[in-house]
Amino acid sequence: MTHIVKRRGHLQEFDERKIYGSVYAACLASHTDEEMAEATANLVTKEMKKWVGDKNQVTSQEIFEKVSDELEHLNKEAAFMYKTHRDVS
Repeated sequence: MTHIVKRRGHLQEFDERKIYGSVYAACLASHTDEEMAEATANLVTKEMKKWVGDKNQVTSQEIFEKVSDELEHLNKEAAFMYKTHRDVS
């Protein structure tokens, strides 16, 4: 089981649904249609599961950067929304 080291130092279990949800939301916020948003979120989630693999721990910052990179290749507008979401939330 992989744990995420959060910004304040506490641990949380890796939950791929959170990645899916945040990518899906970023896609919708960038006016991507629902079908493409689902496909993009599925692709990014699949890549992240491979990347996390059997690591014991990863940081939330590492996840943020990796998701940003994956999204950048698939949907630049959604990548922008994903990256800037932290600034307003």
